[in-house]
Amino acid sequence: MTDDAYLILVDETTEPTGAPGVPPSAAGPLACMETPAVRAWLDAHDGSETSSLLRLVPPEHTGSVPPEARRLPVPLADEELSRLRHETAPGALAAVEAELLAYRDCAHGRDELLARALAAGLQPDRVAELTGEDMAVVMAAARR
Repeated sequence: MTDDAYLILVDETTEPTGAPGVPPSAAGPLACMETPAVRAWLDAHDGSETSSLLRLVPPEHTGSVPPEARRLPVPLADEELSRLRHETAPGALAAVEAELLAYRDCAHGRDELLARALAAGLQPDRVAELTGEDMAVVMAAARR
């Protein structure tokens, strides 16, 4: 297994739904798509960003890339790789991943919010009650 994702161009006879990975656009904006290396590779293979034959495959799925597929390793930022993995996950896993991402987004800055609430004068037990956080978590935020 490699640490890089791969851009691949599948054979014209491959059904797009049967090809590994996803169209790059499914993973959102990707910095690698604007690099000279990717542009040159696409030009050399008469490909384009919007081609139905172009797929992006996460590192853990590179074993599913057909041997005859033209491929280019591309490094992705952590957030780009997270979006790609989410898009390639089976439906049930993708739903759970979406919930975990929502949790991460709403929990981001939790300790700072708890500390702000305490600094504003809310009592720790009220903060714990409003947030559902354990009192130990609230008190740890107060010490920061």
